[in-house]
Amino acid sequence: MKRQLPIAITFILGFVLTLQYFIPHRSFEIVYEVTNIWLQIIGFFAMILGILSLVMLHWDKIQYKKTNWGYSIVTLVSLVGITLVGVIGTEESPAFNWLYNYILAPISATMFALLAFFIASAAYRAFRARTIIATILLLAAIIVMMGRVPIGSIISFGIFPKLSDILLNYPNVAAKRAILMGVGLGAAATGLKVMLGIERSYMGSD
Repeated sequence: MKRQLPIAITFILGFVLTLQYFIPHRSFEIVYEVTNIWLQIIGFFAMILGILSLVMLHWDKIQYKKTNWGYSIVTLVSLVGITLVGVIGTEESPAFNWLYNYILAPISATMFALLAFFIASAAYRAFRARTIIATILLLAAIIVMMGRVPIGSIISFGIFPKLSDILLNYPNVAAKRAILMGVGLGAAATGLKVMLGIERSYMGSD
């Protein structure tokens, strides 16, 4: 019964919520709205569990002085600080704006700046023209990059920007649509497996 009941609830809710997209009736809309409310409630308690798990993990590191336990202090202090500012103040408060403008924004900019080096390193390894496909990828990357900088337009008399637009608007869009279609079919198959009880990982390990 411990496994049959969750599977039955998952199947009924999944079937009803899927059906409401095909039957425009008010009763299905009400079920959808009520389900969304419950989803927000469950999400709130899941957030609380996530915060408790985060606190316990970093407190354990601080208590036993494990590797890089100093970062755990920073994490917990930041968690408590931003929570107090969010609860006591508002989005227009000076404290919130100061934390956003002088801590969060510089940290985000630093992370993106570091990502540029990782991307460059990955591109160097991926764009080696060892095969025909890698050569095509390398040429396409060069055309797109040169088409996005002013010097590329100058040295090619406007040819690189036009070629770049063609690559981005046609082959790139076609590939993106194919990927999105694959993702959609995969999500539908996974949802169907969950509804039918084939996929039961959400109930824990067997």
